[in-house]
Amino acid sequence: MNDEQGTSRRGVLGGAALGLAAAAAPGMAQQGGAAAAPAATLRDPRTKYTTTPFPEQRQPWPALQFKMTPRPDCGETSYKGSGKLAGRKALLTGGDSGIGRAAAIAFAREGADVAINYYPSEEPDAQEVKALIQQAGRKAVLLPADIRSERACQKLVTDAHKALGGLDILVNNAAYQQSKEDISQITDEQFVRTFETNIFATFRISKAAIPLMPAGSVIINTGSVNSYDPGEELLDYASTKGAILIFTKGLAKQLVKKGIRVNMVAPGPFWTPLQVAGGQLPGKLGEFGQETPLGRAGQPAELAAHYVLLASEDSSFTTGGVVGAHGGKGNP
Repeated sequence: MNDEQGTSRRGVLGGAALGLAAAAAPGMAQQGGAAAAPAATLRDPRTKYTTTPFPEQRQPWPALQFKMTPRPDCGETSYKGSGKLAGRKALLTGGDSGIGRAAAIAFAREGADVAINYYPSEEPDAQEVKALIQQAGRKAVLLPADIRSERACQKLVTDAHKALGGLDILVNNAAYQQSKEDISQITDEQFVRTFETNIFATFRISKAAIPLMPAGSVIINTGSVNSYDPGEELLDYASTKGAILIFTKGLAKQLVKKGIRVNMVAPGPFWTPLQVAGGQLPGKLGEFGQETPLGRAGQPAELAAHYVLLASEDSSFTTGGVVGAHGGKGNP
């Protein structure tokens, strides 16, 4: 071998060694090298959010989130996306506040265009969500409507599909909840309204959306810990949540033939406008969430990742399932 050949060979081997070193760098960094990413900050779930009893407060139904004390945390400043839903098109009912708002913000920051439905009087909250979706660089569509009629449900789906240019995520989240100590206090009007909002709309909106949804689409229904363990003061509400559980499981079996997944999120006590608009008995807000093993109510931001997971390809083998979040008490 002449000197020129030797020099050339040494250069090649040196370059290869540098390449191997570069490839190994991430592993070296994980082992404590100078380039290692900072460790995630651990937070005690018992104290991550307030454990102070909520002050007694009432608002006319459906209540506005921006008037609540304290305001619920829906991930407005904390949720960070990673592109899990890039290019997706989502419709959420009850998307102006609470759990629906948290899911809408997360979907947008994960790359989805988002349409939200809400009761017309909730426009101030809806405008806040619109701004947050647009700040994430995604399309925001506002669709105010009372979804208690078949016609309204059908129009909602048609309008969302047209405005978004498609539909592959549907979140049935809107709900009506009024606490009553005894069945004798539940009027027929309240009973009907609860069923029309919670389960009739879920059925009607899903029925209208399914023909427009391609294989790979997902439907996520918001159930409740009441689907399994009904609160005695929520007889009508809990009955609808039990129905949503069975509807989810049955529809999942039907839609597997179309390649559409159907799942449910089952929250426990979460601080949302439902609670201050009749969702809790008078004088009981200070106790809300205090009975959980974690000693506090949940915040909507703590549910956002559940909806993202079920909507994403990461859970492609999950259908007919339920994800719970109840602070250690309840099912599943």
